[in-house]
Amino acid sequence: MARSMTGFGRATVETGNMTVSVELKSVNHRYFELYSRVPRTYGFLDEKIKTYLQGRVGRGKIECSVGIEALDSDDVVVQVNHSLAKAYLSALNEIADTYELKKDIAATTLTRFSDVLSVHKEEADEEAVWAAVLPALSQACDNFIAMREREGEKLKNDILSRADYILEMVSFIEERSPQTVAEYNEKLKVKIADLLKDAKVDEQRLLTEAAIFADKVAVDEETVRLRSHVEQLHHMFDETEAIGRKMDFLVQEINRETNTIGSKCSDMDITKRVLDMKAEIEKIREQVQNVE
Repeated sequence: MARSMTGFGRATVETGNMTVSVELKSVNHRYFELYSRVPRTYGFLDEKIKTYLQGRVGRGKIECSVGIEALDSDDVVVQVNHSLAKAYLSALNEIADTYELKKDIAATTLTRFSDVLSVHKEEADEEAVWAAVLPALSQACDNFIAMREREGEKLKNDILSRADYILEMVSFIEERSPQTVAEYNEKLKVKIADLLKDAKVDEQRLLTEAAIFADKVAVDEETVRLRSHVEQLHHMFDETEAIGRKMDFLVQEINRETNTIGSKCSDMDITKRVLDMKAEIEKIREQVQNVE
């Protein structure tokens, strides 16, 4: 199945005490390349996300954005620096004794001093966080791949319609090529007869010249290979793995055979078809660059 390398998918899932949002988008790239954006405290997710996506996506430059929102604050811890609080309390009592002040020191008085209280988030449970992220990542990836497949179906239809047009041109060339040999033979007869006037024309020599010409312009091997390449192109769309790079190589082979036909044939009708084929091959090549 053909997939485009351009895609987009998004999903939001609430699980446990988290709401997780995942967004995926991609553009063309020769290989698999991932750029992920996750909250700073969840950097361990990068490698897990990459491993998961590599199992489902063949090629493309992919951006993955992950948002994680905690629904409660159970993971927040407030710590007391007792040594510092004791030192501040001792200093306050010393000031009160020295200047004969009222000792009205309250707990809130101590909390006003810097660093007596500090707020920390408990270290995230990596497996629990990944278990919360995975459902959203999976849904986003499903949507992402579904879009790639829809775009891929359009690419498939366009590529195969152009490939079938190339086969029509191949059929014309296969039919026209023997006619060019017969036409060459007749022209050669007329030319030699005109040169020799009333002298007898050597039929054997004519046959030899015609045979040499026929061998020179024969394109049977090229048209057979072209038909084989186009048939392979059709079959590739039935494969389940990424096909873009193999398809790109096959299109190069189709172009090579077409160029060979063009170099062998001087017939204007065949030359016109070869030019039409090359134009279609170039369009196919452009579309194949979008196939995963």
